[in-house]
Amino acid sequence: MRATFLGTGGAVPTTERGPSAFFVERDGERLLFDCGEGTQRQMMRFGTGFSLSHIFVTHLHGDHILGIPGLIQTLDFNDRTDALAIHGPPGSKPHLRHLVETAGYRPGYPINIREIRPGSVAVDTEEYIIRSFETSHRGVTSIGYALIESDRKGRFNRDRAESLGVPVGPKFGRLHDGESVKLADGSIVHPEQVVGDSRPGRRVVYTGDTRPTETTVEAANNADLLVHDATFAADRASRAKQTGHSTAQEAAQIATRADARQLALTHVSSRYAGDVTPLESDATAAFDGQRAFVPDDGYTLDIPFPDADDNHLSDNIP
Repeated sequence: MRATFLGTGGAVPTTERGPSAFFVERDGERLLFDCGEGTQRQMMRFGTGFSLSHIFVTHLHGDHILGIPGLIQTLDFNDRTDALAIHGPPGSKPHLRHLVETAGYRPGYPINIREIRPGSVAVDTEEYIIRSFETSHRGVTSIGYALIESDRKGRFNRDRAESLGVPVGPKFGRLHDGESVKLADGSIVHPEQVVGDSRPGRRVVYTGDTRPTETTVEAANNADLLVHDATFAADRASRAKQTGHSTAQEAAQIATRADARQLALTHVSSRYAGDVTPLESDATAAFDGQRAFVPDDGYTLDIPFPDADDNHLSDNIP
């Protein structure tokens, strides 16, 4: 899984930071969270490709949605035929439809727009789900999204299987798939004898604009990456509260409570255009020594599985 930060700035873009857009590629599938103006150019600039399957909108403020009309048309100009799904908070469907059909434009491919209630599942596959959660932003209905992968099979213990008399070959795979196998001597070997406990998949959580919320803590529980609003440094806490945003310190406190592994601080106010040190310093001090960072536009992050460091164990099936 790879994340690309296409737009990390606040409501007022700068020469270095565009409006909100966060891109995830997972096993060849491409997902976009928010689509501020200029997102299509950022996608070209940073080489993400245009073969999107879903766009997830957190709320209807312009710096999160005004890139949709241009992106929709660019996809059309590239001869897209596959359907595109756009997900948004309750009440957003007519507004998103107007954006898609700006100035009477009608795309040449299907676009399915869905309103997603907080706490509901927007996408449900065998490999992962994307669940929405309630956020809190001034003057608008807003939601965040959690990409949660399904548990993976436990590790296969080849040495144990061979010691039980399982011949190298197809029976290894059948055991790993949860099927008991019969050996030549008539004995039965069951999966639980040679396969370990299931292993967690990855979890990536994106808040959009929000105050600190309990629902974010719940959604980000053990997240491999939490992407959280961090518009201001701690000395602007009153301004953050007034405008419905979070400080970097508040974002780090949420990440700490959620036991997140990494915290990306986004929606950076233009006040920090020349120096994001105050944000990173505030967050690092409050995040129990875990990694907190302000990504630049175009920054790409590979997200490993939670057990990636367990190199002494491995699946070993022919």
